[in-house]
This record gives sequence, C-alpha cells and structure tokens, in this order.
Amino acid sequence: MTRWRPVSRVAAALVGLVVVSQIASLAVPDLRRPVLFSSVLLLDAVGVWFSFRAVRNSPYPWGWRLIGLARASAVAAFFTLLWFTVSGSAFAYWAGIGLRGLMFVLLAAATFLSRLFEIRGRSRWSFAAEVVIVVSAGTMLAWYFVIDQAFAQHLAGPELSRILGYVVGDLLVLTAVCSLLLGGARPGTPLVGGLSLLLVTDLAWNATDLHSDGTADIWLVGLGMVGASLLLTLAPITALAQHGPRVSPARAPAWSQRLVMVSLLTGVGMMIAVTIAEQDMFPWGGLVGCLLLMVAAVVVHMTVSLRSARDLVVTDPLTGLANRTGLDDAMAAAARREEPVALLLIDLDDFKLINDAYGHAAGDAVLTEFGHHLRAVVRAPDTCARIGGDEFAVLLIGGVGPDLVAQRILTALAAHPVRLGEDTVVVHASIGLTGTRPGDTSKELMRRADLAMYAAKRAGAHSWMKHDPSMVDRRAMDALLAEDLTGAAGRGELIVLYQPIVDLATGNPSGYEALVRWRHPVRGLVPPLDFIPVAERTGLIYDLGLYVLTRACTDLVHAPGSPYVSVNLSPRQLQTPTLVHDVLSAVKRAGLPMERLVLEVTESAIVDEKSIVTLHELRGHGIRIAVDDFGTGYSSLHYLTRLPVDILKIDRSFVAELDGTPTGSAIAEAVIRLAQVLRLRTIAEGIETADQTRELLALGCPTGQGFLYAKPGPLEAVFTNAGRSLDPAHPSPKLSEAERRLDRARPRQ
Repeated sequence: MTRWRPVSRVAAALVGLVVVSQIASLAVPDLRRPVLFSSVLLLDAVGVWFSFRAVRNSPYPWGWRLIGLARASAVAAFFTLLWFTVSGSAFAYWAGIGLRGLMFVLLAAATFLSRLFEIRGRSRWSFAAEVVIVVSAGTMLAWYFVIDQAFAQHLAGPELSRILGYVVGDLLVLTAVCSLLLGGARPGTPLVGGLSLLLVTDLAWNATDLHSDGTADIWLVGLGMVGASLLLTLAPITALAQHGPRVSPARAPAWSQRLVMVSLLTGVGMMIAVTIAEQDMFPWGGLVGCLLLMVAAVVVHMTVSLRSARDLVVTDPLTGLANRTGLDDAMAAAARREEPVALLLIDLDDFKLINDAYGHAAGDAVLTEFGHHLRAVVRAPDTCARIGGDEFAVLLIGGVGPDLVAQRILTALAAHPVRLGEDTVVVHASIGLTGTRPGDTSKELMRRADLAMYAAKRAGAHSWMKHDPSMVDRRAMDALLAEDLTGAAGRGELIVLYQPIVDLATGNPSGYEALVRWRHPVRGLVPPLDFIPVAERTGLIYDLGLYVLTRACTDLVHAPGSPYVSVNLSPRQLQTPTLVHDVLSAVKRAGLPMERLVLEVTESAIVDEKSIVTLHELRGHGIRIAVDDFGTGYSSLHYLTRLPVDILKIDRSFVAELDGTPTGSAIAEAVIRLAQVLRLRTIAEGIETADQTRELLALGCPTGQGFLYAKPGPLEAVFTNAGRSLDPAHPSPKLSEAERRLDRARPRQ
C-alpha cells in the first residue's frame, strides 16, 4: 500500500496532463501537431525512466530492460527525424528510420523472448508455432494491401523503404501482442492495450501515407499514438506498484487460442478473395480449393487436439470426472461470477481394505462406479471431481441444498452395491460440506469441508456433517492418541466393563455385553467415541478387539448361571483373513464353550460376501451372531435372509420412541415381527424406564439391556447389582449425564 500511493499519483498526473493537452490541441488546430509530437516525446521519456526503475523490482528484469531500450530508441528517433526536418540530411533520415525500426524490434524481443524463456519443454515450440501462425496471417494482409500497392505505385527507393519498414514494424508489434496473449497475459493490462493501440494507429498512419493523395488531417491517428504511448508508460508504473515474487506463467486463456484459428481462416479467406478478385481461377482456383480443405482439416485437428489436451489437464482419466485442476477452475469461475457455492468433500471409508482384499483393478472399478453415482445425483452446472486416490468433491453452484445432495449420495451408495467377482460390496462414505462466506478463498472453502469430512469420519461410517465454526482439526491429536493407544493393553490401561442382558419378564441376567474403556495415565477416562475411530483407521482395532474378546471369555468362563458373553466385532476385524482362527484360539484358551459366545456386528459391516462367509464359518463352530443397532444401517431384507444371524438387537433410538402409542412402537414392533418370522431372538438396547419394559414385553421382545437394570461396570459390581432394578426396594443407581453420554457413545466396543 505504501508503494502504491506515490506511484498512483504519478499515473494520475500523467493521465491528467495528457487529457488537458489533447483538449487544448482540439481547441487550437494550429497546436495539434506540436502537442501530439511533444506528448509522445514526453511519454516516451517518462516510459524510459519507469521501465528501468521496474527492472530493479520486477520478477522479469530483462523484459523491462528491453522495453526501456525500445522507448529510448523512440526518443532518439524523434530527435534524429527532427534533425532531418531541419537539415534535410539523408543520414539523419535513415538513422531516424533505423532507430524507429529498432524500437519495434526491441518491443517484440521484450515480450516474445521473456515469454519464451518462461515456458518449458514442448510447450515452448507450441507457443512459438502459434505466434508464427498469427503473424503469418498478418503478413498476408500486409502483403496484399500494403506491400503490393507500394510496388504497384513504383515508389522511390527511400519512400518504398520507409513503407516496408513500417510494415515490418507493425508485424513486430503484432508479434509482441500475440506473445503476451498466447503466453497468458490478461487483455486488460496496460502493456497489451498499449501495444494493440500502437499497432492500430501505426497501420492507420501507413494507410494514410499510402492511399491519401494530399496531406491528411492526422489528429485522430496522432491521438491514438498518444494513447498508445500513455498505456505503454503506465505499464512499468503498474509493475512497480505490483511488485512481488516471480510466479509461474499463467496458462493462456481458452479464448486466446481462437487467435490461431482466426489467423488460419484469415489466410484461407485471403487466398480465395484474391483469386476471385484477380479473376485468376485457373490455375489458382483448384490450388486454393485444395488449400482450403487442408486448412479446414488442420483447424478441426487443432480444435480436437486442444480440447483433448484441455481434458488431460482438468479431467481424471479413470472416472472421467474433473480432477483437482478442474475443480480449482470451476471454483475460480464461480468466484469471478460472484455465485454462491457449496462444497462437498467425500472420502470412501475403508477403501484400502477393498484394494488389499480384491486388488487394485477392483478398487478402480469401485471408484469408476462411484463416479457414475455422483453424476447421477447432481445437476448439470455442478462439478464432480476426483481429487485424490479415494477422495472426491462436488461443487454445487448456487449453494442450495448441499445436505440433500449429501444424503442422496449416501443413499445411492447403499442402494447400489458393487459386484467384485463373486462378492457384492456396499461402499460407505464420509462427507463434509460447507458453503461460501464473504471473502472466502478456494483454499479456505476446501479447509472447512475437509474439517467437516474428518468430523463425519470420526462420528461413524456412512454419514455426512456440515462445517461448524466450533470444529477443530483433530488429526494431530488423533495421531498422538493412536501413538498412546499402541501397547495400552499391555500397560493395563484398557478396562473391560460389562452390562447385563436381562430377561425382561424376571429381570435376571442371561448374558453380559463386554464394553472397553481406556483409562489414560494423563488424559483420564477416554470416551470410546474418541479412541475407537482412531483404532479403526490405524488398524489397532484388531488387536484391541482380540484383547476384549480374550478378557471377556476369561472373565465369564466360571460365572454363576453360565451366562453368555457378547463381544463387538468391528468392520475392519471382519475383513482380516485370520479372524476365524484368532477367535477360536482365544475362546479355546479361555475354556469357554463356543455356544456361550455371541459376536455382535453392525448390519452395515456384513453386506459383502467375504464378511458373510466369515460369519458362516464362525457360526459353524457354535458361535452365535447378533446384528447390533438393527434398522440404522443400509442392508436390505434380501441380505438378512442370507446372513448367519441368531439375534437382532433393536437400536436404542427406536426404544426411546416407545410411548404407548402405535406410532411410537411402529419400528420396534416391525423389527420384532421380522425376527419372529425369521425365527431370530430380539434384544432391546437402551431401556431406561419400566414402561418401556412393559411395552417391549407386550410387543413380544423377551430380553433387553439398559440403564434401568445396570450401567456398564466391573464384573463383580455387575454381578452384585444385576436384577435389582425391578425391585422397588433396590432402584437402579442414578446416573449422571456424563455417564449417560459415555454409555451412549458410538461406536461401542
């Protein structure tokens, strides 16, 4: 800001001076030529000063150094031609023409070479070829309308040389303009505008000299030259104000490539027009027609090649969606249009397990299939992108309904399992979403969506979450937590608690569910919601789960009444090939009969064939299988008929709805009736009131667990307190809200 203020004052002063002087020349015709020439001289001199000043601060010093030399050459040409006007010296004339031509050469070199050196590899040759095509089209126009006319008029040597020199100068300016535009410069920059205006006015000046019989009023042409000089002078001033580090050259905008197409078509049009105008159809008509076909084919080929190259830059080759570059372009375009957007960041849960179990070709098939689902749930203006291995993004233009889109994506995944060989796998995803805010950048939008996505992944598989300002990035904390969790069992930090599963009619326990807690030496009691997701993602869950299984079997083997023990299995454990062997070994070492073990799995974890085969093998050894939280996942009834299941556990959310009305009991009753038809047992979770117990008994559910009977605790305490809750003399102990949240935390292990 401190640099911009004095520079802006200089720019404003120059603009004001030029405007005032040109108004004065318009008011006094005799002053027009002196004012025009002196204005150009002054602006060229100031341009020399600021061009060399820009050398010290600009990331492109050689470009500004050459432009400074070009402006200095223009100043020298002015005084040399003034000397010729006074003295009539032929040397002064040719020296002035040479210096003026040198200005054009230096301008073209400054722009063309600076861009050429910034571009690397094959792109350098492509850039040079595009410039040659455009300049060649300009040469064809100059050849027919200027050079041919000059020779037709049999101009004298000095006059012909001057005309030809100006033509070459104009072509050099055209080279400079094309170099900037095709090299990625913005059309609205002062340097591009000044060179373009210089080209137009110089062409007009030459046309006036060549086609006018008398002395023409050149005020309008001269005014254009003043404007060109002003813009060329403002260019280094602007560069001084925008001083910054060197950056990679921007990609040329898509429209700039049309210059090449227009140039080719211009050349063809010139050939046809001249052939017809000169009435020389034979032999040139056939040759020109064939040339037209050839150029048309080249144009089609270039168009297809450019679009293919563009697709390679912005498109993911596997899924056909946009890639990270395409997403960035879409976000930038929306920002330019000032459109509100919403961003969904999607990560496929446990995708590495699919790659490990089925191979990378199967993983690619899953990614491709997911890409089809994404396209099907969004509108045409929205952008779907694959931005990482198993990470996707959706940019919603207008920012309307991102939560609905997120839910549609999850539903589509659940409804369309992917067939991998003989297995069917349901893919799960975690989605984070956020909308734009005033002053947002694409980086900030991506950061918020990433935080929300990670929060959704921590909350549980197959869910979405919207960004909230209270969210913090827990990845570093989770990494430390994973490090501490390693070896926690060996250090005696893991505690296995038990919650009784009771006969609702008598209140007597028939089994116990094992639940793990972590008593960290520094953090204290860590909730399962904090460390179980970390264990899942890092693979520690397998050893943790085996520890809980071994401890539970050992604790319950000699329990009075021979109750069964229920232990949770995580999705990651189910995908491990050695699970059956490890479970059977642990149970046998503890001496627990196989029929006294129940393994609980969530329905969303057992919808692929590999998991079903594993559960069938476990059940073949006498171990019973329970589906935990039934009704909250995404498996179909078709799968339920094929699963080796003995027990359905009614989720606590459905038990909480029980209020003595048909509406409140609708889902719980449906689950119970389904279990009865399939000859499965039902266990209700989260029972907190005696009324819920009575209603469950009336609906036909015989067993349950919850705060009404006992909170999870050490085995000895649970044995002592089990069954007392139905006795008015021994009510269930009152739990704090913190204990309730801890027990309700998901996932449970």
